Amino acid sequence: MGMVFGKISVETPKYTVVKSCDGYEIREYPPSVAAEITYDPSEFKDNKDGGFSVLAKYIGVFGKPENQKPEKIAMTAPVITKEGEKIAMTAPVVTKEGGGGEAKKTVTMQFLLPEIYKKAEDAPRPTDERVVIREEGGRKYGVVTFSGTAAESVVSEKVKKLTSDLEKDGFKITGDYVLARFNPPWTLPPFKTNEVMIPVE
Repeated sequence: MGMVFGKISVETPKYTVVKSCDGYEIREYPPSVAAEITYDPSEFKDNKDGGFSVLAKYIGVFGKPENQKPEKIAMTAPVITKEGEKIAMTAPVVTKEGGGGEAKKTVTMQFLLPEIYKKAEDAPRPTDERVVIREEGGRKYGVVTFSGTAAESVVSEKVKKLTSDLEKDGFKITGDYVLARFNPPWTLPPFKTNEVMIPVE
């Protein structure tokens, strides 16, 4: 019942607040290990969150984990998504805009693995080749937290405002934003916790 009202009872990443600003924070995150999948939403009937079920199967949410041990891995929060570069229809690799053929936007979804996995090789190897285990180095983000459903229009507004605030306050933006969602879909919208995170120097 608690999850309906937004209670987050799973492991979340540790971070240090470097600076609290008007409406956002600058945070430093230590290195972590993530399971991720990059896909064209059309592979999942145009569902941008289609990769969730693939990652959930890897950690064993739906029964036997789809990894080589097989080892059940605890769910963590948040689920991280980023809209990626375009992928050329003629190539199986992610490319910068412009590759050959008609290009489509990709989505990368990540589950951060529990802190016990310090290196990529510590995590069980996925049996689904679409799942990649990678190490994320320490990183610094400008972060704005908001409740409600993370609809595209809302996220777009948050990104625009945060970008403007970071630039105004003299921070150098070093990459594209990521969206972090902390609750399952059945959590009531007013109780959902979301964050837009923009990497900075």
